[in-house]
Amino acid sequence: MYSAIASNKRNTLLIMAVFVGLIGAIGWVVSSFYGNSSITYWVIGAAAVYALIQYFVASKLAVAMTGAKEIQKKDNPRLYRIVENLSITEGMPMPKVYVIDDPAPNAFATGRDPKHAIVAATTGIMDVMNDRELEGVMAHELGHVKNYDIRVSMIAFGLVSAIALLSDIVIRMFFFGGSDNRNANPIMIVVGVIIIILAPIIAAIVQMAVSRQREYLADATGAMTTRDAEGLASALEKLRDHGRPMKRQSSSTAHLFFNNPLSSGFFNKLFSSHPPLDERIARLRNNAAKF
Repeated sequence: MYSAIASNKRNTLLIMAVFVGLIGAIGWVVSSFYGNSSITYWVIGAAAVYALIQYFVASKLAVAMTGAKEIQKKDNPRLYRIVENLSITEGMPMPKVYVIDDPAPNAFATGRDPKHAIVAATTGIMDVMNDRELEGVMAHELGHVKNYDIRVSMIAFGLVSAIALLSDIVIRMFFFGGSDNRNANPIMIVVGVIIIILAPIIAAIVQMAVSRQREYLADATGAMTTRDAEGLASALEKLRDHGRPMKRQSSSTAHLFFNNPLSSGFFNKLFSSHPPLDERIARLRNNAAKF
């Protein structure tokens, strides 16, 4: 289990480096187009600032977009106590607990660090899961918090948004930037346009790869916390058999959830932020004896 966690962390660092490369490529295209190498640094700096803004506001946006409502222990003692006990086990601050009124079984965690963490569960997942399974799900979500997965996800989302915004701006500059830019090398323009068009697509694929790595890591961490890989595997089986799309769907928050909350479809599967449930179940059971 520990080797799986270490491997996922290494892979995530490598994947995140791709974002820097993509933003640098966009900066290089603009610098070459205008003959000013300093533009590359301005582009990287602007992307970093934009990503930081997304990083600090993402939690509030996630709660607002899902319709989650904060609860206290008296509102739902079962869920609150499970989260409370897991927090004590992990030696973590007690996160804020939210409930989403939705029959789709799901859960999510958000917050840039353990001191600002939020965990949420749908009414549907509490109806479907027994206590053992629900504990596995919430241990998974607290695993995201413990491993700072949410911080990684927020930065990744911010960088994807920045790359998409930069690409749009640069395309407009290329075609509507004024007559002084018409003397640029045509080959450079073609190469630049290809890079600008492909960059957001590659960035989205990389973000999904980051998210999938973090899901495996949170599964491993959750199983280690409860010492009950079978409980989490059983919860995943119920999601496989009884899962459904959530009523309030958003691709911008899908990566935060325990299971993909979006409607099934070719593109949603192609760009899924979650690995297949059967693969997650198999990994848990294959590593159950390695605690």
